[in-house]
Amino acid sequence: MITRHRIAPNGPEFSRLVYGTWRILDDADKANCTPQALLNRFKACADLGITTLDTAEIYGGYKVEEAIGTALKLDPSFRSKIEIVTKSGIYIPCEFHPERKVAHYNVTAARIIKSAEKSLRFMGIDHIDLLLVHRPDWLTSADETAAGLNQLLKDGKIRSAGVSNYNVHQFELLNSRMDQPLVTNQVEFSLLHMDPIDDGTADQCQRHRILPMAWSPLGQGRLMQPGDAAAVRVQQVAANLSAKYDGATLDQLAYAWLMAHPSCPLPIIGTNKLERIHAVVKAADIKLDREDWYGLWEAAKGHGVP
Repeated sequence: MITRHRIAPNGPEFSRLVYGTWRILDDADKANCTPQALLNRFKACADLGITTLDTAEIYGGYKVEEAIGTALKLDPSFRSKIEIVTKSGIYIPCEFHPERKVAHYNVTAARIIKSAEKSLRFMGIDHIDLLLVHRPDWLTSADETAAGLNQLLKDGKIRSAGVSNYNVHQFELLNSRMDQPLVTNQVEFSLLHMDPIDDGTADQCQRHRILPMAWSPLGQGRLMQPGDAAAVRVQQVAANLSAKYDGATLDQLAYAWLMAHPSCPLPIIGTNKLERIHAVVKAADIKLDREDWYGLWEAAKGHGVP
């Protein structure tokens, strides 16, 4: 069962699993990329309890937000049934901006506001439930970034603000300048990328009583690779545990492992296949025994606990 969680004391309520739209336009079968097909998939997710959509300005070469908007236009009433998360701050050379020569970050107040307004326009919505600063910009002060976020909050264009890929110091600095506290940090977190456990990110989230969002919960697909030593060790342990957890698959156990962490990460699902989305939903009901959780940790690390 997909539960709902308030991600921060001052934050929105999101579904326990989040549908990620990074690759929704990459499907080899273009029939799966039409506005109607996308809307059908979003509705199928919502029917399963996955009501939170994650996107970003840069996704699909700056085309995904517009694709989402075109899909939502087919049924405007559906907007009220979902929460939309988007991100801004990464700018690369592309067909829309051939004048750009070097990929860079820009989270100045003016740029954040301009990007948010473009996201609103492209998606055809009147507010963004959560806007994330996609990456820290080393040339912009925290005061400047906060000024843009604070203005968007004041104007009602975004309901809440957060960050993505920030370390604990960058988070604390920006948060100290916010009129309304940041509500999440979206970071890479999986069995094959445990940095949030080790670098203090997950602890910081617990201290602020905010829930992190976890991108690439399957290690960017690495977990399924036959030639990756760490992945193979995890695959073997997962195969041994499968019967104990009612035939759970490798990806289900990987999601269950992530969701068991006390920081309560919200995993972002990155597949275009409904059957895999259905499978992930079952992972929300798996409660790993402590030794099994550590057994998967040990397999991923290649050694026992210190």
